[in-house]
Amino acid sequence: MVKKILIVFLCLIAYGANAQNGTVSPYSFFGIGDLRSAGTIENQMMGGLSMYTDSIHLNLRNPAAYGKLRLTVYSVGLSHKEIRLNSFTDEEKSSVSNVEYLSLGFPISPKMAAGFGLKPYSSVGYNLLSESLNSNQATVLNQYSGDGGLNQAYFSLGVELATNLHLGATANFNFGTLTNRRVQSVEGVQFGTIDRRESKINGFDFNYGATYTPTFNDKYTLFTSVTVNTQVNLTSENTQSIGSFSLNTGADIEVIDVDLAAQGLRNTELKIPTRTTLGLGFGEDKKWFLGAEYGFQALSSFTNDFVDVENISYQDASSIAIGAYFVPDYSSFANYLRRVTYRAGVRMENTGMIVNNTEINDFGITFGLGLPLGGSFSNLNLGFELGSRGTTTADLIRENYLKVNIGLSLNDRWFRKRQID
Repeated sequence: MVKKILIVFLCLIAYGANAQNGTVSPYSFFGIGDLRSAGTIENQMMGGLSMYTDSIHLNLRNPAAYGKLRLTVYSVGLSHKEIRLNSFTDEEKSSVSNVEYLSLGFPISPKMAAGFGLKPYSSVGYNLLSESLNSNQATVLNQYSGDGGLNQAYFSLGVELATNLHLGATANFNFGTLTNRRVQSVEGVQFGTIDRRESKINGFDFNYGATYTPTFNDKYTLFTSVTVNTQVNLTSENTQSIGSFSLNTGADIEVIDVDLAAQGLRNTELKIPTRTTLGLGFGEDKKWFLGAEYGFQALSSFTNDFVDVENISYQDASSIAIGAYFVPDYSSFANYLRRVTYRAGVRMENTGMIVNNTEINDFGITFGLGLPLGGSFSNLNLGFELGSRGTTTADLIRENYLKVNIGLSLNDRWFRKRQID
């Protein structure tokens, strides 16, 4: 059964990799694109909480969780997102399918484990139009489009420092290419102008985590956690070309490369400020859990000198997440549904972006199921998220979306000594 599910997953990964375009959000026009969720499907379905840890699941957002890991875990996540984009007068629909993460975690000793993998960090995918009149009352059409994104290769290490106290660290290498284009045409003019900009970006950041989970009455557990994702230091190698093209054929007429070195823009730096997350929860092992997290980030200091957009500014960002799970009876053999893990959560985020003097906020409701596979600790995780981002005021776009997630977590035990009868 597990092998059949794995084959289906491999087919879905091949499809997702082929169909992957990351995002269709107009808000990916800003910054380094649309920042992607860094958590596993299990964490995402509890409102995105990073604080909950156990011995059989990976936690990609809190490296301290590796200190609890006791089995080797292969984990992969896929998602499909249906999006409805609304302006004050119009509505459009679109969809995207993506690979969320490919990860492996394994214990090194009874109190230490490590992990590595690959996951998306940000995605760019927008196509925007604006119209205006010039001094001759001719219509000027500007079309803005972009694609690309950043990926993240990571290595994590976690350790149990003392009873119920776990510490961990993750090193992330971020890399990718962002492309932005602006095409302008004027009513009655045969030729248009084009401005192409490309940024090849790479750089490191580090994520540190700590959890303290004391038990009470040999039954209940208090969960406390803190994670600090340090400033992301990125270097960007930029190129720009401008010129004219034929509106009839679309062919370039005269395009030249801009001397960015003379402007000090050939190589620029991008610094994504440090983000800190604090968590508190309570639960009973293998039965139920309820927790909440608060995150904050001094995003007001972010700038992008190469792609400077007039109608955006940044303020400090913050988020609140509440999540829970419930297992009726994890040891039940007679009733499969009683062994299923039921998850739910809610999240509210001030993204830190101010577009047209309007704050851009994101809200989501999550729920899902963890389905046990056979007699092992492996499981298939299904999740759903209903959310909304942005607003239709101030000539902006509101995104209403339904995201469907599917994740596979396979467990194994490495380095077992063979028993000889």
